Amino acid sequence: MVFTSLVSFFAVMIIPDQMRTAFFDNLIAGLTMYVAGPHSLKIVFHLFVVLVGVLILSGAVNTSMVGTNGVLNRVSEDGVLPDWFRHPHSRFGTTYRIINVVAVLQLLAIFLSRGNVYVLGEAYAFGVLWSFVLKSLGVLVLRFKRPGPREFRVPLNFRFHGTEIPLGLGTITLALLAIAATNLLTKPVATISGISFSAFLFLVFTASERFTQKHGLLRTHGDQFQLTQQSDLSPAAVGCRPGGLLVCVGNHHALWHLEFVLRQANVERQDVVVLHMRVVRRASSGEHELAPDQLFTAIEQVLFTKVVALAEKEGKQVRLAVVEANNLWDGIVRAAASLQSRTVVLGKSSKLSINQQARLIGLAWERLPQPRPRMALEIYSHSGEKHFFYLGPHAPHLTPREIELLHNLWRELSQKLDGHDLHHHDVVYFALKEVEQEISEGKGDMVIHRLRRYLLERENRPNY
Repeated sequence: MVFTSLVSFFAVMIIPDQMRTAFFDNLIAGLTMYVAGPHSLKIVFHLFVVLVGVLILSGAVNTSMVGTNGVLNRVSEDGVLPDWFRHPHSRFGTTYRIINVVAVLQLLAIFLSRGNVYVLGEAYAFGVLWSFVLKSLGVLVLRFKRPGPREFRVPLNFRFHGTEIPLGLGTITLALLAIAATNLLTKPVATISGISFSAFLFLVFTASERFTQKHGLLRTHGDQFQLTQQSDLSPAAVGCRPGGLLVCVGNHHALWHLEFVLRQANVERQDVVVLHMRVVRRASSGEHELAPDQLFTAIEQVLFTKVVALAEKEGKQVRLAVVEANNLWDGIVRAAASLQSRTVVLGKSSKLSINQQARLIGLAWERLPQPRPRMALEIYSHSGEKHFFYLGPHAPHLTPREIELLHNLWRELSQKLDGHDLHHHDVVYFALKEVEQEISEGKGDMVIHRLRRYLLERENRPNY
């Protein structure tokens, strides 16, 4: 707010009165052209403002694509769109067909509006307002159709003849409806374009739903699985023993880590549970949990068919599970804790480095409620190389160089502390306490500086 007000103040002080009206839509761009300095530098500043604007709007476009992707995924899960749209990318595992459709529609909207920001802004406002209205109206209807317990209820509720009246939710819905109606009556361009586009989507979704129901929508020729829905994930529900391996799979094109695990696993001692995590974003997750046929669609059927084929090829038995979660990493760790798994196995991500994957899993483990179970993490690269990590407190893996350094320090200190019983672990503990004391005394920045310098030297000199 301070920055916005200062921009307006500087615009009045710097931009000439007769030229200010030309920059009402972008005062910052006007400021760059009328500050003191050479014209070439002004042009550079102006281009910088344009670039920053593009980056900011690109973030908004990306956010809208992520949200729309989640909504259309849920529409596909409901059987309105064919599962063909949810087919995962062979490398990234994303629903790239939906993302491509959304990108094409965004470009089409820009071309049809000829890039007119007023038309696009009005259309965007129409979509946002009516999405809020329909969402709040849907929640209001569900309060009557499914009056069960909820984690959160909008305040101001009272009972009349045994029926709960959601006064607060109804007031919000009416307020949103009034604003949306005002927008509908005062913005003719947004009204015409919004209603036309909504009618077009309604016809497309209706035709798609009928086609899907008529043709059974590619329910694949894969194995048939008997679905058992459980409210809680536990070893008994999955049929496994505690202390097993939890192998996470998400893309039937990337099952190499499962193949390596099955080759090495001794299923007589450890059960192998293959877990598919269905990430449901809060913005598109709906008001209730996914039904079994929504949680296990044709995509999951193809995935588990290939999992079973791999297990049969290696002559090993696996347990299968599908879990719904709002966050991938939290969902994996919570599933491992619920199943009392000893090791979590992942394949190397095409978007994240192995260390980034391990860090995200480690942070998710830290968010588990106490007492946190001890578990390990294995990440396999495509070549079969295994990277092993412990989650939570654990003894560090010291390299021969580090062991030699520790021993030399112990030998030198023990000679100077003759008569004292000094052990290697005493040296380590003393060094850690010294670092802790420096941080507590306000010297944390110095510690971070030295640590960062060491890490840079280690990266530049691997044998450092």
